[in-house]
Amino acid sequence: MNLDRAVARVSPVHRADPRLKFVAVIATILAISLLPIGAFAALAITWLTLVALSTVAGLGPVHLSRGAFIAAPFLLAAVPLIFVRPGDPLGSIDLGPIALTVSGEGLVMFATIAAKSWLSVQAALLLTYTTPFHDLIDALRDLHLPRILVAIVSFMYRYIAVLGEEASRMLRARAARSATVAGASGGSLRWRAGVTGSMVGSLFLRSYERSERIYAAMQSRGFDGTFPHLASRPIPAASWAAFGFVLAALVGLEVSAHTWLPRA
Repeated sequence: MNLDRAVARVSPVHRADPRLKFVAVIATILAISLLPIGAFAALAITWLTLVALSTVAGLGPVHLSRGAFIAAPFLLAAVPLIFVRPGDPLGSIDLGPIALTVSGEGLVMFATIAAKSWLSVQAALLLTYTTPFHDLIDALRDLHLPRILVAIVSFMYRYIAVLGEEASRMLRARAARSATVAGASGGSLRWRAGVTGSMVGSLFLRSYERSERIYAAMQSRGFDGTFPHLASRPIPAASWAAFGFVLAALVGLEVSAHTWLPRA
């Protein structure tokens, strides 16, 4: 299991300073979330900008858009807005004794939330695809995020693969000790659920014990909660200029969306 999704390319986006890229992405997500309901013109401008940045970074115009659909299942929580928001009724759906009325305002709100979520994930993916994970960790440390948070993310990056391999060994051991009959998977669903629960509990206990051993070993070697690293590199002037341009563009987009850009 590899958490590092960085794609090796040579581009201005890849060369930008990770600290400024992280802050720019957070600002972009914040600006997207503050766009008014129905501001589809502003959302379309944001999407075209992300497509252009993805192309400049050598990822292709649809790489981000395709990967961002991972957030689609979470939009199910916003589906009730289509039926509960007041507004012009567009139609109704009969579900036996229940009749659901589709609201125009609710549909616009749901579409806006879906577009905002989709674009926010694309912005985050652009950061992860163009920045190695260890550079992101160093950026979080240089930005003075809580030390415990940076340490947790660092350990997760280092040991998630170890836990994945441990789980794979447990699955192989279960398969080696299980007999199956042709055409049957063996055991009832309840029995298999119990076995799976036992495996999850065993994995948790093994992980806890391993973490205690690792932490004791690190303390014996002088670990004080931080990972030593070289001094922070200065931020190039070009990265500062690009960062300022991004912030100015976000402010301009926000003002335009609230004043003269059309809304649904």
